[in-house]
Amino acid sequence: MATSLVPAGRGPDTGRRLPLLFGTLSALAAATAVWVLVAVPHLEPLPRKRYTVMDLARQVGERRFLVPTLVLAASTGALGAAVGFLPALATRHGLDAFAGTAAVSVVALGSVLTQPWIGRLRDRHAVTDNKGTTTGLLLIAAGVGLVAAAPGVVTIFVAAACIGAGIGVATPLGFAHLADTTPPERVGRTMGSAELGRELGDAGGPLLVGGIATATALPFGLGALALLVAAASIPRLDPVKSGS
Repeated sequence: MATSLVPAGRGPDTGRRLPLLFGTLSALAAATAVWVLVAVPHLEPLPRKRYTVMDLARQVGERRFLVPTLVLAASTGALGAAVGFLPALATRHGLDAFAGTAAVSVVALGSVLTQPWIGRLRDRHAVTDNKGTTTGLLLIAAGVGLVAAAPGVVTIFVAAACIGAGIGVATPLGFAHLADTTPPERVGRTMGSAELGRELGDAGGPLLVGGIATATALPFGLGALALLVAAASIPRLDPVKSGS
């Protein structure tokens, strides 16, 4: 949408189109907020229980929280890096700004198409959380590694599709696993803490790639990210108890 509202590169009407872009995004956000207000059912909050900072520290240090949150942080870190560096790679290899942003759109499209599908598979018990998150993270690592080792016009888009599909597999399974292994009275706090870990990954991924790229070269930064994402697939998720 951004590339259709704002032309690639700088033009005489770019300054006039930027308010149109942000105005459209604001209208979409407002419409979404109204839809959520109308469509999402009201849920009564559970009775409150007093928790101390030590209780919170103990809970977020549990393996059943740390491993799925690591999955979420790794996948989101790769997403943040892809959004920042795929357009730069595309421009470096002779593509224009429109093609660079189109590569980011491929990441988003791959994730959007994959998430409902993997959710249905999990509901039918056709995929386990361990195998699914491992596959998703390895897909992401393969995409990032491909564009680090052999960047080119074709590989940029193939890598974008792999990264998007991997994110679409790992993210819903990570959140679903957290929901299944967390006591009902702690679900809200657990999800909020997991989202914080995910956002740390979102901030850390681009910083890692950018820092290493500044000291050496961009392929080394992307290669390091690919190795870390692959390493995040090694820890095993705790089994979900039957009936959860």
